[in-house]
Amino acid sequence: MNPLVSAICIGQPRPFRGEEQSAFAKQPVDGPVTFGPEGILGDAQADRKHHGGPHMAVHLYPLAHHAFWETELGGHELLAEPGAFGSNLAVDTITETEVMLGDRFRLGTALLEVSQPRLPCWKIEHRFGCKGMVRTIIRTARCGWYFRVIEQGMAQAGDSLERIETGCTPWTVAEVFAEIANPKAGTTSTRLAAMARSDVLSPSWREAAREKAAAL
Repeated sequence: MNPLVSAICIGQPRPFRGEEQSAFAKQPVDGPVTFGPEGILGDAQADRKHHGGPHMAVHLYPLAHHAFWETELGGHELLAEPGAFGSNLAVDTITETEVMLGDRFRLGTALLEVSQPRLPCWKIEHRFGCKGMVRTIIRTARCGWYFRVIEQGMAQAGDSLERIETGCTPWTVAEVFAEIANPKAGTTSTRLAAMARSDVLSPSWREAAREKAAAL
């Protein structure tokens, strides 16, 4: 059975830390929304240098991880929110170990393609008020991932996320994340070089794979 999207979440820049703004806090929207090349209409990113764009158009952080963070953090009120980790799509029954880089999913009339893992940053720890979360994400590969929008379309909460194509690459999102982002994860220069040659992987992650392969 295809997983259901229980909420579609968007956000606009607002004060986050001092004068710095962020759209990290995403809130559910009602009714159908448009998915375009730059993401969901009505969603935004304050820091366009590091976030947004066609390779990071739509973010999914698995709801299944919220239970892990409940234990890890000893409970936290933000974990009741579907967009707590900046996720656009709230989906419960799919994780990084089950999704391959390049997999394509139909959501409503939109077609989405897995483009890269999500690299965690300080904003997660700032929003939750908890140090060490980034380190835990890197250690466990509970990173979430981004989609690029291959075909513009409409979708709404309650629609299914239907995988219609897989096998474009041999790597799960968890493997790509661990082998490129985790300095302690095992990998080889051959595997990293192959990731760096993949047209499906977003340019910034391909460059990171090249640099790590060269260092091995």
